[in-house]
Amino acid sequence: MHTQHPLVVVTGGSGFIAIHIIRQLLQQGYAVRTTVRSLAKTAVIHEMLTNGGITDFQHLDIVTADLSADRHWDQVMAGATYAIDVASPTPKLDFKHKEEMIRPAVDGVRRVLTAAQDAGVSRVVLTSAYGAVFAGHPHRTTPYTEEDWSDLNWSHIHPYQESKTRAELAAWDFIRNEGHGLELATVNPVGVMGPVLSAKYSHSNVQTQQMLAGQVKAVPNVDSGYVDVRDVASLHLLAMTHPAANGQRFLATTGETLSMLDVANVLRAAFPAFAPRLPTRTIPNVLVKAAALTHPNLRMVASLLGLYAGTSNAKAQRLLDWHPRSAKEAIIATAQSMIDLGIVTAPAE
Repeated sequence: MHTQHPLVVVTGGSGFIAIHIIRQLLQQGYAVRTTVRSLAKTAVIHEMLTNGGITDFQHLDIVTADLSADRHWDQVMAGATYAIDVASPTPKLDFKHKEEMIRPAVDGVRRVLTAAQDAGVSRVVLTSAYGAVFAGHPHRTTPYTEEDWSDLNWSHIHPYQESKTRAELAAWDFIRNEGHGLELATVNPVGVMGPVLSAKYSHSNVQTQQMLAGQVKAVPNVDSGYVDVRDVASLHLLAMTHPAANGQRFLATTGETLSMLDVANVLRAAFPAFAPRLPTRTIPNVLVKAAALTHPNLRMVASLLGLYAGTSNAKAQRLLDWHPRSAKEAIIATAQSMIDLGIVTAPAE
């Protein structure tokens, strides 16, 4: 590691958002130390970065650390100027009690912030989520902003959204009560699309992959904001260095809202060869709700049916001069990367 390059710690380096953050940091001349639960991930990290145009790994250090244990975090943070906490414990779909999702998320954030503060890191950027913003506002009609928080008292809040909300609240609580000058900013992305960088690691956009593969015959009536992963990464870098970002949350969104059928229609127009495979109809809400009773992995989808999902990115544009590409561009880039990597192949003529 060369000392003239400011060192940035990025947690969870093999993840979809994290790899694009690492790529942009290396391109901008930072040194990066990234954590993985197992060094077996090293090969796929190198493969993804190579596919993303990075040829020189001399300023990249890959180390093991687990969000669920204290050990290693002091070494991870040693000498770092900034930390970007992207990793979050993988959501368990088969959990017996919601604490199985919430406790690891909260503990992981506190662990990273404590180690960052002890090491003299100047600012941490936390990857939070839209899930910490919108839940529990069923009668909403105006775009969500950074002022909005998910309502933890809402009876229908999904444990994943509750875990994201509690983890972000814990981060702000830490800064307020134990921060001793440590700076914090959070980035709250909506649905993240954009180029996947490895065939081995494409589960970030399972929805698009399944649509292109013809595995989705009809889609639930769920609206979402979408944003390109490259713009999510650039927003993290702005939140890391921009003086105005300290103490702020930023919604990572294009400000557009699309239904899942809209997404299929974008793909149909851009990739006509795949058109016969793409869904053309919506599943009635009542059927999705019924299926969710016996399939726990559908509960989150069922909780989103028919909900307003408008978002505003005015704050990131105003404070950080952040201007994301369109949702359509992001969706097309996702599909194009999957086609280029052979993750999906067009039907034979």
